[in-house]
Amino acid sequence: MDHYAPERTDESDMRLTRPWMIVGLILIAPGAQAQLLGGPVGQVVPEVLDRVGGVIEGSGLERLSPARLADRLIAARAARIGDLLRRHGDAVELDDRREPARRGVILLTGADAASLDALKAAGFGVESEAVEGLDLSIARLQVPKGRSLARALKDVRRIAPKAQASADNLYFPGGSASGAAAGGLASSGTVGRGAAGLIDGGVARHPALTGAIEQRGFARGAPRASAHGTAVASLISGTGSVRGAAPGAALLVADVYGDDPAGGGTFAIVRALGWMAARGVPVVTVSLVGPDNPLLAGAIRLARDKGVTVVAAVGNDGPAAPPAYPASYAGVIAVTGIDGRGRLLPEAGRAAHVDFAAPGADMNAARSDGGKGAVRGTSFAAPLVAGRLLARGSLTALRAEAEAPKGKARGFGQGIICATCRNND
Repeated sequence: MDHYAPERTDESDMRLTRPWMIVGLILIAPGAQAQLLGGPVGQVVPEVLDRVGGVIEGSGLERLSPARLADRLIAARAARIGDLLRRHGDAVELDDRREPARRGVILLTGADAASLDALKAAGFGVESEAVEGLDLSIARLQVPKGRSLARALKDVRRIAPKAQASADNLYFPGGSASGAAAGGLASSGTVGRGAAGLIDGGVARHPALTGAIEQRGFARGAPRASAHGTAVASLISGTGSVRGAAPGAALLVADVYGDDPAGGGTFAIVRALGWMAARGVPVVTVSLVGPDNPLLAGAIRLARDKGVTVVAAVGNDGPAAPPAYPASYAGVIAVTGIDGRGRLLPEAGRAAHVDFAAPGADMNAARSDGGKGAVRGTSFAAPLVAGRLLARGSLTALRAEAEAPKGKARGFGQGIICATCRNND
């Protein structure tokens, strides 16, 4: 296959977060508020946090000016993060860039023995782990009690200046899916090499998912069926009532959420990538969005060297938001979404590059309760591109399939993939 290569929170944290939370609550319509912030405290992260699709759809935001839409999306994102901190401050805090991360954990690569000894002497807990499939060693540091993550990161970089330190940042789904999170877990034993990879929430049993499915958990309580993971899986390999872009393809599913409020973290995603590489997965869908993280960037490079192509969604924070990751990394195929009229979704985020567009609205996908229902977001465009890449076997063949957008529209990358894949019958 061709491989694409363009090149609990401190009180001060909460004071800075609350104004954004207030703005979000003012700007979001009451019905959309319920979708954004609703759900029991213990509910799975994909089902609680990313409701931008629900906020956009039916709320009149599509009629807003670009500036007002940008303000609304920024407020919605701030409200999501603020709610996460309020509800799960014992598990989540902000790093030195004000990005959400697992509380009290720092990920370190490239540290020598002397640096690790110095960190232990400074009160850090140190646990080393080799990532399967990537030939990558990581030291997981436990921050000393009473010290914020932001402060601890500065300390680690001072003590081990030659190493690379980062937070265990969190990545959130790039769209909303309907259906209850509960459901029986899809399982068909072990799949062979060449399966389609999916890093997301777990996948529920569904009549449309007839191909072999193997799942593994990389978070507390995982694998566990989720609405988001099930919908994305169906758009890769569904048959019958929900037809995916590669019908019947075997799936290797890494659940990085489970029931962990700090699910979707960098460390979990990196381990999942290693598992995919070790199992010979050629294409992996990552419909998750978060900040730049050096460990994740390095893991994607290593996975690419092992023959893994990552296809990622650009997210739904709007074109005025900072570039989305992992979609913005070199070598990752970045996918944006279009609606039923062939227009870019107004909430579609941006990346350092956009490679393809695919349907992301006015469409259906599998529900975790066995039916099918409407989905919206760039989350659901990425699996269509990944499925077609798996089916075609090369990026060259995928480019040949891409359709040009209407007129001289920009922002579609190299064209539209799977333009009629909407499952609206």
